[in-house]
Amino acid sequence: MTTAPPPTTAPPPARGARGVRVRLAAALSDPVLRILVTSTAVGRIGRGVFLAVTVLYFTRIVGLSAGEIAVVLTVSAGLGVAASAITGHLADRISARRILLAGMTLDGVALVAYAFAADFWAVLAIGAVVGVAESAANAARMAIIARAFDGPRRVSARAILRTVTNIAIAAGAAAGGLALLADTGLAYRAAIVAAGLVVLAGVPIMRGLPPRVDAPRVVPAAPAADSAAPTADSAEPTTAAPATPVVRRASPWRDARYLAVTALSAVFGMQFGLAEVGVPLWIAHDTSAPTAIVAALLILNTVIVVIFQVPLSRGTHDVRRAGTVTAGAGVLMVLACALYAGAAPVVAWLAVALLIAAAVAHAFAEVMSQAGGWGLSFELADPRAPGAYQGVFSMGFNLGAMAAPIVVTAALGLGLAGWALLAVVFAASALGTTLIAWRSAKGLDAVDGRVSAA
Repeated sequence: MTTAPPPTTAPPPARGARGVRVRLAAALSDPVLRILVTSTAVGRIGRGVFLAVTVLYFTRIVGLSAGEIAVVLTVSAGLGVAASAITGHLADRISARRILLAGMTLDGVALVAYAFAADFWAVLAIGAVVGVAESAANAARMAIIARAFDGPRRVSARAILRTVTNIAIAAGAAAGGLALLADTGLAYRAAIVAAGLVVLAGVPIMRGLPPRVDAPRVVPAAPAADSAAPTADSAEPTTAAPATPVVRRASPWRDARYLAVTALSAVFGMQFGLAEVGVPLWIAHDTSAPTAIVAALLILNTVIVVIFQVPLSRGTHDVRRAGTVTAGAGVLMVLACALYAGAAPVVAWLAVALLIAAAVAHAFAEVMSQAGGWGLSFELADPRAPGAYQGVFSMGFNLGAMAAPIVVTAALGLGLAGWALLAVVFAASALGTTLIAWRSAKGLDAVDGRVSAA
């Protein structure tokens, strides 16, 4: 029977005032994490450039309407949902490395193709490819993390990658701002081509991943019945060697607990849509705060994520702690909703103060919910099928992201009552996740107790 390779040991996280730079430097001492971090940093710079210019490029240069852009994003997200589950399943049977490389390559080529799109149908076709490619790459990357690191190191590696992602996207967005300043078709197209090429530049780096991050090859045993059958020349049947038992592959679709955690995490994940869509609309239409505060709040969010994602992710490989951290995220999201709502009926300076306080609570809720979700997604998954489980979890996140703009805008259309509704939704999803985590921890404790007694 083939055994899985030993997990890679990542360096311990830095503490105290040594900060983000020291933690990232320590991460680079591990070969697998070094490759993931370096390739992610390069690729996400390209993604940041694209995100900075894409909406204005579609509207001002290609000539798409807001409705057409919404259709493109919805179709892209919908296909990404399916791609996450399918490619996660394939990552356990083919090769997570090959899927990751194919997804990154296709993503980069498709981004370059956007520069040559002339109408809605071309953009829609390219958007469909981008949705599939990016989701496939993300699912494969999560499968690699699940297989390459042990319990506490998985969440740490995921947190480090998210920190790098935020830094890289911010840097790319700043570079993309040059095209916005020029505000010409040539500048937009040049920026988009550059974005795709930078994404492609991360592919050769990822080729350095060792084969051990893939699933071990399973060789089916020959049937024992044929060798045990008597022959004409033998008086007695030959005794056959015992065959290696065939273990049924685990499936997340038969794991009700994992599906429940995935669904609840997807619901709480709509907080990203709240930050990206709901809050800017609320500030512009329902508060007296200057619209420039939107950019300041996004910068504040990025700073908090970069500084605190790794420290606040420590220990969430423990299922009970992951549940507790998620509960804290729920409390903070309720507070954030109350503060956002309170910014509506007050004067400008007080509205700004309340919005900043809300954004801080929201950012910490985001950091904590991600840490808890990663811990549960790794630790509650069956280790025999990490790709399939991570694919399903990614699919849930994509579903939440797809539904978020509709749900958030509909809720905020109700005014203060909408904020109350959102607070209840976030609190319920966090509480449900916490209860499942605590119950699962009790079950794991009981199993550990029986093993120790034996």
